[in-house]
Amino acid sequence: MNSKAENVSNILALERQEAAARKPDRAEAEEAVRTLLRWAGDDPDREGLLGTPERVVRAYEGFFGGYLVDPVDMLQRTFEETDGYDEMVLLRDIRFESHCEHHMVPIIGVAHVGYFPRNRVVGISKLARVVEVYAKRLQIQEKMTAQIANTIDAVLQPHGVAVVIEATHQCMTTRGVHKPGTSMVTSRMLGAFRNDPKTRQEFLGMIGK
Repeated sequence: MNSKAENVSNILALERQEAAARKPDRAEAEEAVRTLLRWAGDDPDREGLLGTPERVVRAYEGFFGGYLVDPVDMLQRTFEETDGYDEMVLLRDIRFESHCEHHMVPIIGVAHVGYFPRNRVVGISKLARVVEVYAKRLQIQEKMTAQIANTIDAVLQPHGVAVVIEATHQCMTTRGVHKPGTSMVTSRMLGAFRNDPKTRQEFLGMIGK
């Protein structure tokens, strides 16, 4: 692991340790759901809601499982036998579901991830997994975009990384201003994608932008 990737991994490990130290147990989490049900005006002891606290906690384990995974570690296995391939690698339309850290409602969208290999490439499923790890945390789209790009850049050390995310936010479509049909687009360009307009345009053209 290179020093840049190691620094990122150490920071993430420290965050996981701190989160684990203050994490409530399952019984406390289920009681919190019961409290919210009462606050909403319903009775958590009625038949239809008896199993809801347990189901919600199990659902949250899936929604927020990204806190338990090190995205740096999953990018460590790379391949150098590329027969001199030095063109762009692009994975388009990686669907994800995340949750807004302000209202804890869904963010649903797709990510496009590209990079220019320097000496090595990574299995394409790992690119999708990096998106998934960061999506399965409380997020804002801008931060998630930067986290994905920065992690790939730190571990693979390619000539450049590009990430574009398009998503709809239910904090905007189902509450507040109630504007269904809107989507948000964010991007993070590093290295060749930031410095070379032709490279950037090639990437945007390949994802239909």
